[in-house]
Amino acid sequence: MPTQTAATAQAEAAAIVEEFGFFDDWEDRYQLLIDQGRKLAPFPGHLRDDSHKLRGCQSVVYFAAERDASDVVTFTAESDAAIVQGLVALLLRVYSGRPATEIRDTEPSFLTEIGLDSHLSATRKNGLASMLGAIKSAAN
Repeated sequence: MPTQTAATAQAEAAAIVEEFGFFDDWEDRYQLLIDQGRKLAPFPGHLRDDSHKLRGCQSVVYFAAERDASDVVTFTAESDAAIVQGLVALLLRVYSGRPATEIRDTEPSFLTEIGLDSHLSATRKNGLASMLGAIKSAAN
């Protein structure tokens, strides 16, 4: 699980926008995305099964959510593709370890702000939508 550095999901999303704003070139942004993915904690081996595979993704993505008694939802996930692993890392930075209400109320507009909407293939966009759907569903 990534370390939460910002007090809110919105603040973490703003930090991501700022980080990506340092780069004008998309090759550099992709490299930052890949670097983010490399920082993710390993996905627990005992959860690598079909019940934790996310549907709708071209790459293999494992996803798990745990909700505690205080309604905080923690996510773990990983992908076998470097770009997707980076996308997973960004989503976990924003949403994991947050109260369910905050997760439900935080729109993923930071993805558009950093320009990912115009730089991902249609299949990657579908996978991203599946991941976001799983995150929001776990918070309901």
